[in-house]
Amino acid sequence: MIGNFIGVLFDGIAYGSLLFLISVGLSVTMGMMNFINLAHGAFAMVGGYVCVTLLSKLGLPFLATLPLAFLAAAVVGLVLERTLYRQLYQATHLDQVLFSIGLTFMSVAGATFLFGPTQQPVNLPDWLRGQVHVLGLDLGSYRLFLIGVVVLITLGLYLLIERTRFGAQIRASVDNQTAAAGLGINVSRVFSLTFALGSGLAGLGGGLGIDVLGLDPSFPVKYMVYFLLVVAVGGAGSIKGPLIAALILGVFDVAGKYYVPEVGAFVIYTLMVVLLILFPFGLVRRKA
Repeated sequence: MIGNFIGVLFDGIAYGSLLFLISVGLSVTMGMMNFINLAHGAFAMVGGYVCVTLLSKLGLPFLATLPLAFLAAAVVGLVLERTLYRQLYQATHLDQVLFSIGLTFMSVAGATFLFGPTQQPVNLPDWLRGQVHVLGLDLGSYRLFLIGVVVLITLGLYLLIERTRFGAQIRASVDNQTAAAGLGINVSRVFSLTFALGSGLAGLGGGLGIDVLGLDPSFPVKYMVYFLLVVAVGGAGSIKGPLIAALILGVFDVAGKYYVPEVGAFVIYTLMVVLLILFPFGLVRRKA
């Protein structure tokens, strides 16, 4: 009984870590850049398809495909930000939602045309298969790897935003674009790089999540609500809030599907409603 509980908890943490990795970029664009980007899952899908293509067509090692998945999604995000997204920074939220929803459906159609409607298989290396015996428990090797990667990326993001010159420029540009520009900060470039970073993280999460979340053209629509839940519950514009929210939602989602499968996703939506009632501005609010 205890072993099952710990196993469910571990799987929920791994699942929540993956949700956080993909959602943290959405937290940046929504909370810091004030842009409601419902097409965020499309960038994760780009990373996933890049990873699968490099694995199956070119035979690259799995670990070698992950930086390329990040880079590909970041480049796509940078190009779209430069050409399309920046035209809507001052638009209403309704216009932003309609635009990003349209982009989402375009990405679904494009992926279906290029790769077909079926699920994409992924061949993990042998060292990521099977289980690892830790303290008398058998834990999945791949899920341990996921948690380790997310821990490193979270620390790196915190140091980038809170301890570097670029992070200070991001915070200044968000708080007051006019003042930041007056201090010599290229606000346009900062926003472009920030958007590319968020898109790249989504692409990395998409590559890492193929074995857990699956990958098919409906991916951006299927998981859109989950990414929004993480940001809404955790608080847009922060790292700590979405991390806590993703872990809570991941654990409860896995536990609900394991212990009460007949209820399905009702557990996570009920939890969302309760948390939003208790914390209407999110678990952690970004400091002005």
